[in-house]
Amino acid sequence: MTDVVVIGGGVAGMEAAGQLAGSGYKVILVEKNPYAGGNLRNWYHLFPDRRNGNDVTGYLEKLVKSPNIEILYNTCVTGITEGKGKFTVTASGGQVLEAEAVIVATGFDLFNSRRKEEYGYGIYRNVISSADLEMMFRNGSVKMADGGTPGSVGFIHCVGSRDEKSGNLYCSKLCCITAVKQAMEIHEKIKGVKTFCFYMDMRMGGAYYEEIYREAQEKYGVSFIRGKVSEVSQNIQGKLIIKAEDTLAGRPLKMELDLVVLMAGMEMSEAGGNLARMSSLRQGENRFFATADNHIASNRSNIKGVFYAGSCTAPMNITETISHSRAAVTEVINFLRDKSRR
Repeated sequence: MTDVVVIGGGVAGMEAAGQLAGSGYKVILVEKNPYAGGNLRNWYHLFPDRRNGNDVTGYLEKLVKSPNIEILYNTCVTGITEGKGKFTVTASGGQVLEAEAVIVATGFDLFNSRRKEEYGYGIYRNVISSADLEMMFRNGSVKMADGGTPGSVGFIHCVGSRDEKSGNLYCSKLCCITAVKQAMEIHEKIKGVKTFCFYMDMRMGGAYYEEIYREAQEKYGVSFIRGKVSEVSQNIQGKLIIKAEDTLAGRPLKMELDLVVLMAGMEMSEAGGNLARMSSLRQGENRFFATADNHIASNRSNIKGVFYAGSCTAPMNITETISHSRAAVTEVINFLRDKSRR
């Protein structure tokens, strides 16, 4: 009998599985992809210290190299049922796993920017997402579709977040700091480039985020324009035209840019949504998993013995995700100890 099944092999799932294994528990880690690491695998540098994302990926990969962990790749969980104090986890291919407890760590998906047609993602080749830009950084250069170097770059904040039309009223929490980090990195790669951030309001709530925001303006010359972009189009020269309202100046704004980056928000993952529908796990108004208590039981689900780790419950940065996963491990260990005393 496996002690714990961990569903999801991203940052949260790998951290939880590794910590449980280190405490002597037998773990099965289930991952839908042919690799572990989740969204982190696509990220170049991390805020606030701009360390290489591979550093954290490497730490997690070492953590799950344990004889106490079995990893099932290319496997999708289709349901969780409880009976006689045990949990049965069904998965693709007809697999059936049994465990004493379950950790759900299905993470998040980035908002599909194609849903915001007015911004032209998938229509204009020089409109890209924040994830696309990270891949450019990983590949060593920032280029336009024709291979040229952009002289001007615009960042549109809150794409798919704080947006009633998209059905996401919540703040994704990390878009602002990501835009600031990426604007700075573009300046480091392209001499003389002009960068513009179009924001609703700057939400820099993490440690050292405000300092990075100041550095972006004072050292790199990033321009911040408070205003909602209404449309991105393209002229006959292939330049991108942004229409917006500068709410501080109280006037409409039209700007010509070479490259536009959409700061995609975070949504409940498709895998998490499917799992919720196929089990009795509850979702909140924001469609992420609803925790038993926002303050004192953020790792607990509505099913005793099923716990949550990471951004399957709400947008989180990597630091928060790892801390939340470690808290989930504590909850699981206490639960298993209580069961053994009965």
